[in-house]
Order: sequence, then C-alpha cells, then structure tokens
Amino acid sequence: MGKRAFLWVLLAFLGITFLSGPALAAEEICVKCHSQKTPGIVADWKASKHYQEGVTCSDCHGDKHKSPKDFQKAVLPDEHVCAQCHEEQFDQFVKGKHNLGWKAMNALPITHVEPSELMDGGRGCGGCHNMGIKSKEEKERLHKLGYRYQNNSCDECHTRHTFSKKEALDPHACQQCHMGYDHPQWEMWSSAKHGTRWFAKQAGRLPKSAPAPTCQDCHMPNGDHNNRTAWGFLGVRLPLPQDPQWKADRITILKALGVLDPNTGKPTARLELVKKLRLARLTQEEWQAERDRMIKTCKRCHAEDYARKQLAMGDEMMKKADHLLAEGIRIVAGLYRDGILKKRNNQAFAYPDFLYFMRTDYSVFDNNSYKTLPDGMSYIEQVLFQMYMKHRMRTYQAFFHVNPDYAYWYGWAMMTKDLAEIKELAAQMRASHAKK
Repeated sequence: MGKRAFLWVLLAFLGITFLSGPALAAEEICVKCHSQKTPGIVADWKASKHYQEGVTCSDCHGDKHKSPKDFQKAVLPDEHVCAQCHEEQFDQFVKGKHNLGWKAMNALPITHVEPSELMDGGRGCGGCHNMGIKSKEEKERLHKLGYRYQNNSCDECHTRHTFSKKEALDPHACQQCHMGYDHPQWEMWSSAKHGTRWFAKQAGRLPKSAPAPTCQDCHMPNGDHNNRTAWGFLGVRLPLPQDPQWKADRITILKALGVLDPNTGKPTARLELVKKLRLARLTQEEWQAERDRMIKTCKRCHAEDYARKQLAMGDEMMKKADHLLAEGIRIVAGLYRDGILKKRNNQAFAYPDFLYFMRTDYSVFDNNSYKTLPDGMSYIEQVLFQMYMKHRMRTYQAFFHVNPDYAYWYGWAMMTKDLAEIKELAAQMRASHAKK
C-alpha cells in the first residue's frame, strides 16, 4: 500500500472513530433504557438484519428523544423512511392494492358510523386497513386521538423490529388480514391442495423441489409489492357483460353498492371513489391484464389451457352467484318500493345499501354514548348483506382458490339458504303490513 493510500485509510478510520463515538454512546443509552422499558423491541432489533447492517435507533427514530419525559419527540417512521433504503419495494407498493387500504376504509360510510377504537384505533377494520400512505393531516388527527402507532404499512407484514423478509414470505403473515367473515382466503388456501402441500413440505413430507404455492407466490411473485386481482374485492367490473341477464343482475348489484342511482340508473359520486381507489377494474383491457398476469403465474406449475379453463369456470360461477344475489336485492328493493321498508336517516336512497354493512339503521354512531339500534332497522337487510359479503365472497373466492368445500357448502349453498330466508321474511313482512 502506498503512503497516500495508507494516509486516506488512517484518516477514514480516525474520522469514523471520533465521529461515531457520541452517536454510538447515544445508541447505547437507547438500548440500555429500552432493554428495561420495552425489552421485546430491543430483542427483535438485535435479531434483525438492520442490526447486522448497523442500522441504529436514530436512523429511523431520529435523535431528539433523550429521556422518558420527551418520548413524544421520537419519530415514528412512515413508509418514506423505509423507502430511503428500499426504494424499489416502496415504488411497487405505492402502485399496489395494499396502499389503498386506508383510503378505501375511510371512503366507506360505515367507517364513520362505528366506534373509533375499531377503525382509527386498529382493533377492527383499521387493524388491517391501516395499510396505505397517510397524509400529514391524517397522521395529526390520529395522534390527537391517541393513536400514535398507525403510521407505517411496511410493518404490517415485516413486523417491527425484526422487519424480517422471511416472516413476510410466510403465508401466516397474510393470515391476520385475509381471513374471517368477508375474505377467508387463509381458510380457503390452507385447506385446499396448495395449502396442504405447503404444510406437508414444511413438515418434510414433500421434497424441497416440490411446488407448493403460497399467497405470495401467486399474488406477489418475485417479491413484487404491486399486487392486484382481476375481479377485485367487490367482485364487480366494467364494462357490463354482454349476456342480458348477467348485465341486469350486475346493474342491480351496482345499485346496492350505491355506485348507480337506483331510480335513474346513472352513476353516483361513489363511482368516482371506486375509480380513484381502484376498487374494481373499469375497462376490459385493465381486467384482462390482471387475468393474463395470473395465467402467467399459474403456468409455472400448470398447462396454460388448464389454467384458463379453471379461471373461466370461476367467472361462470361469479355469474351464477350474481343472479342469486340480484334476486335477493330485488325482493328487498320491492319492500322499499311498496312502502313496507322506509328510507332512514343518512340512507342515500330508498334501496338497500351494502356499504353500511350490518348497521342497517344508517345512523351516525355517538362515540360518547352507546345507543341501541332503533326499531326501524331491518333484519331482512342484514340477511341480504350476509348473502353478499359473506356467502357470495366465499362462492367465487373459494373457486379461484381451488377449495371445493368452501365454494359449495360455505358459499353457494349458503347463498341459496339466504335467498330462501329473504323470501320467507319478505312474505311475513308483507302479510304484517297488509294487516296494519
């Protein structure tokens, strides 16, 4: 090594030593204090790749928090902090469906009806729909409510403070949100052939080379954070179908979603929200692009003809499920038309509205005092909503997740049962109304 090269190395070493000394001391204070206050966080950080790479507390949280009394000065990092090192993943996430979770939740009227703890506080819908980049104003509003930790989407899958890629690649990382009442993808996948093969492979009962697709393999291939599906969560799309019956059924469903005016059939302001939040594919080209993307994924294991046939069967199942649902909607809409059900409070139209979920009183919830639902609420509308949000979801989602039992017994069969109950309830309501 030449004298000049040696001098540069020496200067660099001395610079690092002197400049990092105070910084390292500050980090030691952080670790010493939080080892007592939040030992789990320190343990996670020490087990992380961040720790191995020298990413310290102040890199993410800033250096203004010095003592227990000024904890509010600690920066709670948002997605832009992560983007400083993970720019590619951030750019993909911004374009994907997960980034719209928070905005989609807050666009729903039900969000502003239910208790704040469940929505803003993250112990209900907000626990999963926290995902999505928030504005400065939104974060300030949450902080004023006492919700300091609803800042970052990345740690929904890469939980803090390990921020593990391996954890995020495990399908269990998807389970917390993609399960339960309205979207039981975890239950469908884990009890279908794809899931059972994955569990068998994990247990060493299949060779390491055996295909066993996870959620991430199909929906986030090669770590792509730009995730969408052809049908979307609402299970609707534009343009309307060519088939006359399916077209009529779809129009009926769009009216119940509040996207079309039930009286005129013209688009409402909600259609603009659907467009803005990309809740549905709105052109044939957009839908086809997502379908072709999934075919490409399926071709990793299956013949293309087989994959296309299975997905086309799923589309047909959607068509049949839409017909059952539309019949139920028309029955309940007929009760409004004949004055048996009345338009209530904030209800936009004298027509069933799926976006109020089970709260068919359409009232504004008073977070300071719990009020019982008024006598005007309609049980028949709750059955109809269940038909849409629980059983129709299972019918088509289970089909696309290749789960026969869920598609039939938990989906299609329950839709037929819901429709029978709606018919019986409507007959009783009409008979009671006639007596009055």
